[in-house]
Amino acid sequence: MIKAVRGTRDLLPPDTALWNFVESAVRDVFRAYNFHEIRTPIFEETQLFARSVGEETDIVSKEMYTWEDRARAESEKGQSLTLRPENTAGVVRAYIEHKLWDRGLNKLYYIGPQFRRERPQKGRYRQFYQIGAEVIGPSTAGSESPARDAEILELLATLLDRLGIKDWTLQLNSVGCPNDRAAYNEALRKALEPVASQMCADCQRRSVTNPLRVFDCKVPADQPIIEKLPRISQYLDEPCRKHFEQVQEILKSVGVEFHLNDRLVRGLDYYTRTAFEFTHGALGAQNAILGGGRYDGLSESLGGPSAPGIGFAIGEDRLVLALQESAGEVQRKPDVYIAPLGAGMDREAARLARELRRNNKDKDIIVELGDETFRLKKSFEFATKAGARFILIVGENEVKSDSFALKNLATGEQISVPRADLAQRILG
Repeated sequence: MIKAVRGTRDLLPPDTALWNFVESAVRDVFRAYNFHEIRTPIFEETQLFARSVGEETDIVSKEMYTWEDRARAESEKGQSLTLRPENTAGVVRAYIEHKLWDRGLNKLYYIGPQFRRERPQKGRYRQFYQIGAEVIGPSTAGSESPARDAEILELLATLLDRLGIKDWTLQLNSVGCPNDRAAYNEALRKALEPVASQMCADCQRRSVTNPLRVFDCKVPADQPIIEKLPRISQYLDEPCRKHFEQVQEILKSVGVEFHLNDRLVRGLDYYTRTAFEFTHGALGAQNAILGGGRYDGLSESLGGPSAPGIGFAIGEDRLVLALQESAGEVQRKPDVYIAPLGAGMDREAARLARELRRNNKDKDIIVELGDETFRLKKSFEFATKAGARFILIVGENEVKSDSFALKNLATGEQISVPRADLAQRILG
């Protein structure tokens, strides 16, 4: 038997109802904040991620699904392509390619699959789903303002509250500008020299190639060493310090609580200034629901114009996991099961189902159809298994009188209802 590839899985009913509930709520919140949807390809040129995410990150060096696309002719060289491991780089590529700076401030969101070859674990898959948003544009459009950072964070607090995620924690930090990080990286490199040999192999490599990535380490034995390393807050220049203070002031004014965490650096090289994560205790040790930050130089690194930006990505798999215990039943069951009895009644049942499904503009009536070959007992069994509230019997006598037997499966009450009154009775 062929099964789903390790690290992937099928999303089945009724779980998909919860996914749809999440995505519907997300779209409503984004609409209220004037965000608009963008859809980018699920694969891009490999260099897009190498240049944006960073050659020395685990994503690029270990986790990407990359292949050489076959050349169209023997004289041509194949193109290196990669399934997207994250979506910000693709959005910024689209921003540059389509000259979206002509539109001023762009507020864009996306929902879709991403791909990373990492060890599957609770809430983490090799094909996973992200909900994300980016605010990007020329600085003259206000894209560099701390107000943009605060608005993104306030949006996320609103979204988590709307979804019923309780007890979330916002972790907040500033990773400064490139000059700040250059000085900080040098300080880290010096601090790591005498202790790197005591750390895991990844940290030993990172201490030379990209010391900031040491903070990505999850090895328990390395944490006491990491805790003693210099802090980024000691290396922020005055503009970065002031920007971060203003973000905090706005968050306090709108009542969004946060915790400063100067060990938070995020996992991608393009972040500048504000970096953040929202965590939730229900997810265990790997407790981050979402994260993001500012990336003011990413457009220029990809050959575009200056376009300060800030964005985030929600791990939808982990968000749904956090909701499963508290969300309850979100899948609507059928309102009515139509049971046709006797030859020729499938046709009459189909007509009646169409009328009911199209009857009400305010609320759809969910209808499940039986089959004229079923005995009445079997129809009742199927109606109960489907979770229908009513069963509607369609037989020759009912069609002639244009009045149908409607039975409430919870109370056992059965009444005869004229065709014109069925929708009101079922919804009432």
